[in-house]
Amino acid sequence: MGRKKRKGGGGNGILQFLPVLAVVVAMGFDYYATVFVFIDHWIAGGVQSDRGLLHAGVFTWITFMCSFSFCVAAISDPGSVPVNYGPDAENPQKEGTKSRSCEKCDAYKPPRSHHCRVCKRCVLKMDHHCLWMNNCVGYSNYKPFLIFILHAAIGSLYSTVIYFCDLFQTNHDFSVRSTALFYVLSGCFLFFLSLTMSTLLGWHIYLLTKNMTTIEFRAFLRDKWLAKKSGQKYRHRFDIGICNNISQVLGPNILKWFCPTSMGHLRDGTQFPVSYIIDMCHCQVRISMPLPPKIDITVI
Repeated sequence: MGRKKRKGGGGNGILQFLPVLAVVVAMGFDYYATVFVFIDHWIAGGVQSDRGLLHAGVFTWITFMCSFSFCVAAISDPGSVPVNYGPDAENPQKEGTKSRSCEKCDAYKPPRSHHCRVCKRCVLKMDHHCLWMNNCVGYSNYKPFLIFILHAAIGSLYSTVIYFCDLFQTNHDFSVRSTALFYVLSGCFLFFLSLTMSTLLGWHIYLLTKNMTTIEFRAFLRDKWLAKKSGQKYRHRFDIGICNNISQVLGPNILKWFCPTSMGHLRDGTQFPVSYIIDMCHCQVRISMPLPPKIDITVI
């Protein structure tokens, strides 16, 4: 079957970039309010003091990492299916991880790949289409996406703590309507942002430790319920242990875990190691099946 290669990213309408602009504005407002309002009012001497410079420096670094990771995740290709990809007849995938055919792309798609209706193409190890990035979150940009929500959660919680410190430890003239309105709106914004980003971070940490995507989690619940109903135990086939699951996404070098551009550990995204649970006399044995090594054979 022929296959038309499509470019990454979301739709072409200018409205598609409004959510992206909203994220940029939110990060800019959070940085301005935290550094030049809350820290400046809370600490004696303001941002110019040693203590103020310390807090401002820490929050500036968090904001930089958040913004940089967001840009990397937003502009990166989430994972394109190779043009000449097809199932390997000589070495077929195990049952449950076999390649499938995409009717919309008129081509085979690898295991864990899904068709995105917004991007109009298949994405490798697709997690979801992120409206706020105007891009899919998939195999090739899941790491910077994780780093982004990590720093966004830390930054929003940091801002919230400084906000309350400034609110309760500094005298404010709330008789001025603009001041009172600014603090009320800022408090509501920071509370909503902290709750949203912390929840999102916790959710993706869970998925990371289980080596699942958001799409696979839905099937996981169904398969787990069916297994429990039949008296069997179920384990996600790609769950190869917490350490291996994390290394598969963030990389084997812990020093590069928080570098959003460190992607050297990624392969082509068409094959993944699987794990099977064998129940023998109520004793569970986990067998991890890694990817086969590449072997070059020269015929003389």
